[in-house]
Amino acid sequence: MRLRDSPLVRHRFAVAMVLPVVGVLAVLVVLPLVQGVYFSLTDVDDSSIANPVLGRPATYHFVGPANYAHVLSGSPAYGSFWATLGRTAIWTAACVCCHYAIGLALAMLLNRHVRGRGLYRVLLVLPWAVPVFISAFAWKYLLNAGYGPVNALLAALGLPGQVWLGQSDLALLSVIAVNVWLGVPFMMVALLGGLQAIPRDLHEAAEVDGASPWQRFVHVTLPGLRPVSATVVLLGVIWTFNMFPVIYLVTGDNPHTRILVTYAFERFFSGATRDYALASTYGVLILSVLLVFAALHRAATSRRGEEW
Repeated sequence: MRLRDSPLVRHRFAVAMVLPVVGVLAVLVVLPLVQGVYFSLTDVDDSSIANPVLGRPATYHFVGPANYAHVLSGSPAYGSFWATLGRTAIWTAACVCCHYAIGLALAMLLNRHVRGRGLYRVLLVLPWAVPVFISAFAWKYLLNAGYGPVNALLAALGLPGQVWLGQSDLALLSVIAVNVWLGVPFMMVALLGGLQAIPRDLHEAAEVDGASPWQRFVHVTLPGLRPVSATVVLLGVIWTFNMFPVIYLVTGDNPHTRILVTYAFERFFSGATRDYALASTYGVLILSVLLVFAALHRAATSRRGEEW
């Protein structure tokens, strides 16, 4: 094959446009990922990592899969991996299910011709537009056990106040509620676009055939939303599984709200000795879990002839 007929030459303009992006991704994604995988196979911490400022060379050692063996043993000294994974799965499933159910309900309401629909859309998208840290601190104030408006409202109704963000399972329910409030707008907007892409002729034909509203929803609306649903559910699981800001800003270092990514942060940035090796091990395991889920999700959608 002659040089001028090669794909690189024929598509040189596209290659020139893509190369900077590839370079940036390599620097910002691939290199840190490779370093994280390498660190997970060592015993590196803040006392053994190289420090050019202090003129200190690296003194950590290669330990192979020992970190993975320690973590997967489920020992509390290494974060109780399986218990934390279970809590992460509960957190992710609860948030994504609520995101989808509430987002779909709101999308169907906004898909109707109602007065003030534009205003409703703006108000419902507002939680998504506010920076996460502002929303987190606002909810932390609302749920404060001593002076929070939520407990004040309960007291006004004659009900006992709760320690929403304390050392109990109420803390996990509270951060789930906060994350649902933050995540519903995205799901609503995505599903609203999917609803508007379904031909109205299908609904009209089903109505003429005598289908009830529930039958039209099950047999027309949901099948029409499958391509969009497959994508937003996958994105929702990935984002929620790694949702660090909401949990850490609202509850801080709380064992009842600890998920995999917050524990990795604690080991990397907290404590007398920062354990970079263990934090990197958790990072690799988180990536592995999400890759397995993405593969299963891809296989399930491919069997139905869907793409994402």
